Amino acid sequence: MDGSCLGNQNVDEDTPAGWGVVIITGDTGLGRGTGDVAGELFGKVITKPDDENYLGAEVGSNNTGELSAFAHALRWCLKEGGEGEIIIRTDSTYAGNMADGSWKAKANLALVSFVQDLWVEVGSMRPLSWNHVKAHRGHRWNERADHLALRAASGEIPKPLSFWKPGQR
Repeated sequence: MDGSCLGNQNVDEDTPAGWGVVIITGDTGLGRGTGDVAGELFGKVITKPDDENYLGAEVGSNNTGELSAFAHALRWCLKEGGEGEIIIRTDSTYAGNMADGSWKAKANLALVSFVQDLWVEVGSMRPLSWNHVKAHRGHRWNERADHLALRAASGEIPKPLSFWKPGQR
């Protein structure tokens, strides 16, 4: 999963930001494209409290994109998640530590609280952890999530999955 923000300085509620999630089963975690794609999720960071998809983001930023990706990944786990251990791979130590409660939030309080509540709920049903992956270092699924997040932030349609994994649609 990943977040993206266009112009990630002096952010406000109108700064375009997006999030992307690639759901993989049977992956080794090394980012070489193993495993099967169970789904992809992506969208814009919503900062308007009156929007039905609002999760608590105050501004569009890379961090709110990362946290939104966590929220949507965890919501997917609640709705569709199957069985067994869940490992969320992210290039954001900020988002991972906020999600699992290791760090105390100083900003994005409502969004962090929402993500932490989801973390507790999913973690009460199945083993749940997160792992850090290096950004922009060729981890295929992180690169795909980054692509989804960037395209969502810019309002563009993502390239098809077959661009990343031949034979996939």
